[in-house]
Amino acid sequence: MTAKTLFQKVWERNLVRPETVDSPAILHVGLHLVHEVTSPQAFTVLDQRDLKVRRPDRTLATIDHSVPTLPADAEGRLPYATAAAEKQVAALRRNCARHGITLLDLGDDRRGIVHMVGPELGRTHPGAVVVCGDSHTSTHGAFGALAFGIGTTEVGHVLATQCLLQRKPRTLRVMFEGTCAEGVTAKDMALTVIAHLGMDGGTGHVIEYAGEAVRALSMEGRMTLCNLSIEAGARAGMVAPDETTFAYLTGRPGAPTDWEGAVTAWRDLHTDDGAEFDKEIVVDAAAIRPMVTYGVSPHEALPATGDVPAPANDAARTALDYMGFQPGDPLAARKVDRVFVGSCTNGRLEDLRAAANILKGRRIADHVTMLVVPGSEAVKRAAEAEGLDQVFMTAGAEWREPGCSMCIAMNGDRGNPGEIVVSTSNRNFRGRQGEGVRTVLASPATAAASAVKGMIADASMLEGRAA
Repeated sequence: MTAKTLFQKVWERNLVRPETVDSPAILHVGLHLVHEVTSPQAFTVLDQRDLKVRRPDRTLATIDHSVPTLPADAEGRLPYATAAAEKQVAALRRNCARHGITLLDLGDDRRGIVHMVGPELGRTHPGAVVVCGDSHTSTHGAFGALAFGIGTTEVGHVLATQCLLQRKPRTLRVMFEGTCAEGVTAKDMALTVIAHLGMDGGTGHVIEYAGEAVRALSMEGRMTLCNLSIEAGARAGMVAPDETTFAYLTGRPGAPTDWEGAVTAWRDLHTDDGAEFDKEIVVDAAAIRPMVTYGVSPHEALPATGDVPAPANDAARTALDYMGFQPGDPLAARKVDRVFVGSCTNGRLEDLRAAANILKGRRIADHVTMLVVPGSEAVKRAAEAEGLDQVFMTAGAEWREPGCSMCIAMNGDRGNPGEIVVSTSNRNFRGRQGEGVRTVLASPATAAASAVKGMIADASMLEGRAA
C-alpha cells in the first residue's frame, strides 16, 4: 500500500473527478461558509441564471465583517459605519431567506466570525473540504479538513453545484521538534514559521503542521496556527485530527449522528510513515520566543526583545519608513497608541483568558486605547461568565460586541493615521486597520503586556501586579 500524506487522503475522499492536463479536478464541498461581504455578487449571478442553491443544508451564513461592535441606540438602531455596510447585511438576509440557508443573524446567540462559528457548532469536520469567500478559511484545517478561501465567482459555483474546480496543490510539512517555552503561544509559532518561509514561501502548497509542539496545542491554538498559513502564501494549513480534536467536537450540535463511526473513519486521517512531501522544514520549538512584527507583512517578524534589522532591499526599507523604525531600534522601545485583542486569529476564549491573565491587577497605560472584541456570541457569554469582561474594563480596556472589528476596520473600528496599533489579528498591511495606521502583530498576551507597558513588550518585561 502506498504511503499517503494527510492532504492526499482528504483530497481523495472528496474527489468527484480527477484533474487532467486540460482540466482541474472537481472536489465535493462538505461545508460552504458565507458572510455578507463576498456573497452578494454570487447570489446575483444565481438569480440572473435562475439557479438554486444546491445544498442549503451544507451552507452556513453569518454576519461578521460589517457589523458594529457598539450596541444599538435607544431606538434599536446599530451604528453602521456606512450605508453600504448596512445594505450588505440586508442583502445577506434576503438571499438566505430566499434560498433556505441558515443565517446566524444579529440577535442569534450562535453568531460570530465566520471562521469561529463552524467549529463552535461542530459543523467543521475532519476529512471534509471547507470553503468560504475569505482567505482565512485555512483556520478550519486545524480539524484535519482541507479548508481554503475562494473568490466571489467560485462562491457562486459552490452555491449552485456544491463542487469546486481545483488544481492539486503541492505539500509542505512544518515539523515542530520539542516543546515550546512557557509563555510561547500558537501565534508565536505561526509568526516564526512565516518569518522563516517569507510571504510567498508556501505558495502553491498545503502545509501540514506536525510534531510534539503541535500535538500539545489546544484546538484553539491549532486554529490560530492554521489561520495564518495564508500569510506565507500557502493554500491551506492542516493538522491531523487526534483525541484533542474528537474531544472538542464531542456533543456539539453539528457533530455527526453516527459519532463512533465518524471517529473511526477520522482516525485514518494522518500522514503515513514514509509518505513524501514536496518540501519540508524543521523548527526548534524550544527556541521560539514571543514574536511581534516590525514591517508591513506578517513575515517581517522578530522576538519582542529584538532589534529592528537592516533592510535587505528597497521594499523592506520602504516598510521601515512606513512603520517609523530605524535599523537597530529596540522593538521594545516603541511607544504604543492602541491595542486590539480579537479577530478570527485570536478572538477565542483561550485568547481572552491569556490577555486577561496579563491585565488582572494591572492598568493599561494612560495614553493607550484598548479594544477587546470576542469573536463570537458564545465566546462573549463564556468570557462574561468567567468575569473576564470585568478584568478588561477594570484595567481600562473597552469590552465590545462580537465581530471582525479592527482586524479589517470595515465596521468603523479603526486607528488614527500614524498610530502604532498592537493587534492580535492576522495582517499588518498598509491601511489594514485604518489609513496611515502602523500595525504590529502579536499574541494576546504580548498585546496585553504592550497595553500595560505603553510600549511594545512581552509578558516577561512587566513588573509586578497592583495590590
